[in-house]
Amino acid sequence: MFSYSVVGAQLYVGDMLFVMLTFLVLMWLIKLVAWKPVTKMMQDRSDKIVNDIDSAKESRTKAAELAQKRQAELDKTRDDANRIINNAKQTGQRQREQIVEDARNEASNLKSSAEKDIEQQRQEALANSRKDVASLSIEIASKIISKELNEDDQKGLVDSYIEGLGKQK
Repeated sequence: MFSYSVVGAQLYVGDMLFVMLTFLVLMWLIKLVAWKPVTKMMQDRSDKIVNDIDSAKESRTKAAELAQKRQAELDKTRDDANRIINNAKQTGQRQREQIVEDARNEASNLKSSAEKDIEQQRQEALANSRKDVASLSIEIASKIISKELNEDDQKGLVDSYIEGLGKQK
């Protein structure tokens, strides 16, 4: 059946039909058993590659968005830090000005208080010196005159004399 006769060089139609029929059955079996799984495997692989490419694009897009968000947050943080620094500088400047103003006010108060104290002490010194001058004048006058003068009269006399000295200057 599978033998060919080389002598006559004829093809046997029966053999040819058998080979064709066997080939078709074999192709049908291959289609049933191997072709569907192979095409399914190739389709699955193709789908996986497409999905990987799509997910890579999405990941790249998400990464770019995340980088933009981080940059925006970094810029915002820098702005916040600069604003805080400027506020601190302004607060420090205001505090410095307040401290200087308080020191000036305190110095002015101390100066006016010292001037009042000086004036009070001067007045007390003048009053004490008037008393001393009056007492000395009475002693001197009583020794010189040997006559006792009225104390009120002598004080009036000394006061008028001291006032006269103050007017001359």
